[in-house]
Amino acid sequence: MDSNALKAFVTIIDQGSFSEAAETLHLTQPAISKRLAALENQLGTPLLERSHRQIRLTDAGARLLPHARRILDEVHNARLSLQDRDGVVSGQLSLIASHHIGLHHLPGWLQRLSQGYPEVSLTLQFMDSEGAYDQMRKRTAELAFVTLSESMDQSFEVHARWRDEMAFVVSPDHPLASMESPDLRALSGYDALLPEAGTATYRSISRLFLDADLPLNLPMPTNYLETLKVMTGVGLGWSVLPVSMVDDTLRVLPLSHRVSRYLGAIGLRGRTLSPQARALLGIAGEIR
Repeated sequence: MDSNALKAFVTIIDQGSFSEAAETLHLTQPAISKRLAALENQLGTPLLERSHRQIRLTDAGARLLPHARRILDEVHNARLSLQDRDGVVSGQLSLIASHHIGLHHLPGWLQRLSQGYPEVSLTLQFMDSEGAYDQMRKRTAELAFVTLSESMDQSFEVHARWRDEMAFVVSPDHPLASMESPDLRALSGYDALLPEAGTATYRSISRLFLDADLPLNLPMPTNYLETLKVMTGVGLGWSVLPVSMVDDTLRVLPLSHRVSRYLGAIGLRGRTLSPQARALLGIAGEIR
């Protein structure tokens, strides 16, 4: 099977349309259609169903898809193996970063990478961690720096991991700030400013309140921690933020519950990292 035809097939599925797949692969739409048709003719069966502008996998297409991804990963690995013999760190490095890591950690790492390896060119996407997992499955980046999830599936490999300590915080003039020993029951009487349901941070906080059989009032969820910090700082509610973000606009509440999360760098299992990706991970490990 031709790897270009397999790439066209996989990209159509990942992008959800022929036109977007053509744009992603820098081809014309007729060229994408021709590659898919050649693959279907070779296999003797349709791989996609097209109806009402929706694309669905046929049974044969669904069975082929995981094999196609593995084949393309092995082509990628073989190419890296041939290129990696001279020890030169150069070429394209595609990254995804959560907004928090992209603001508080990544700039220093990328500065060091740029200074040490000027022949590396970067492509960088910012998104929430949950979106990053979806994009990594589509092979749109080599590494993603995210909040690690306890429900992360086995297709991912964690290349770096570090604990991010968090604290319950309010503004200095919030009623909770004047309590000597606030607890979860006290917090449940006020609005919580937290990331959206489904995020690792929300799940850990929600579990505390569920175990205590207490309500959690969440009027305006957002995954931007900087936005949560500003809203908390002006007294709109309490929040749980990384200790590294706490400043004089916030007051740490002395709760007995310890909260933390793990941040890390993930890649796809079975997909070899490029020299430039390994160089960035080395820098991140040195200066975290």
